[in-house]
Amino acid sequence: MGNFILRRVLLALPSLLGISVILFTVLALAPGDPFEELATNPNVPPEVRLALRAQFGLDDPVWTRYWHWLSSMLKGDWGFSFVSRIDVDQLIWQRLPVTIVIIGTSQILALLVALPVGILAAVKPYSWFDRIASTLSFIGFSLPTFFTGLLFILFFSIQLDWFPFVYRADISATGWEWWWEHIRQSIMPVAVLGLFQAASWMRYVRSSVLDVVRLDYVATARSKGLSERVVINKHVVRNALIPVVTLVALQMPAIFGGAIVTEQIFRIPGIGSLLIDAILRNDTPVIMAVTFVFSALVIFFNLVADLLYGWLDPRISYR
Repeated sequence: MGNFILRRVLLALPSLLGISVILFTVLALAPGDPFEELATNPNVPPEVRLALRAQFGLDDPVWTRYWHWLSSMLKGDWGFSFVSRIDVDQLIWQRLPVTIVIIGTSQILALLVALPVGILAAVKPYSWFDRIASTLSFIGFSLPTFFTGLLFILFFSIQLDWFPFVYRADISATGWEWWWEHIRQSIMPVAVLGLFQAASWMRYVRSSVLDVVRLDYVATARSKGLSERVVINKHVVRNALIPVVTLVALQMPAIFGGAIVTEQIFRIPGIGSLLIDAILRNDTPVIMAVTFVFSALVIFFNLVADLLYGWLDPRISYR
């Protein structure tokens, strides 16, 4: 397995390099000036703006700027934010833990809902449970996260006053009260993201289990006198989860995209809101770093999916 992981990491390096070239070129050729506010400020002399552009190399050719960025990244220097006036890596590490907690918890919730509901709906196809679950799943993934987020705010925050609809990172409480306040303000964004993904994954789990449950070896397992629970859990579910793992890995970009929208709705100080703010202010170093981090996370989750294949199906070897 060690050699397999090493080969996958080596294969990922050209992908990350190609992604960085495309991202940097698009951002470099995009219209806009990060020092536009200085140009419209009468109190700032024009030569100050020109000196800043020269200091950060904004007037250099694109390939020269990319080479400086790549060499700095390899040394651990992610650049300097034009807007926040601090290092980009420090800015990202301040926001990334919140995003990882929100996304990670929401995906755990999605799996806890999608797997049992999808499996039970496939075991009892066209039953009332299957019809209700399928109807709710269609409704769930048909509604975008920004719409369900607003519904949650209107109902749970404004009408019932159960949860705060603005995420606050500067909670003054300590001990268990601090943990409880963070949990309370995370419930709605986690539920919005998790239930949206669960609605989509439930349909795939149901379809995959239905395909496997009709195979001959499942009928053979039943003919041996094994209980239905053993047949489903041991012979059906593990094989049925292989395409589901692929789906989860391929949907990681959409999950991060949904997290960006959700963070804007609930004002979560995560990496998604940082990216939106950087785009609005044309803070190129932050945009480049955040999108590069997203790309690296997507490649990482694809590697995790490949490792899970071997655990789910022993016939798959790490070669």
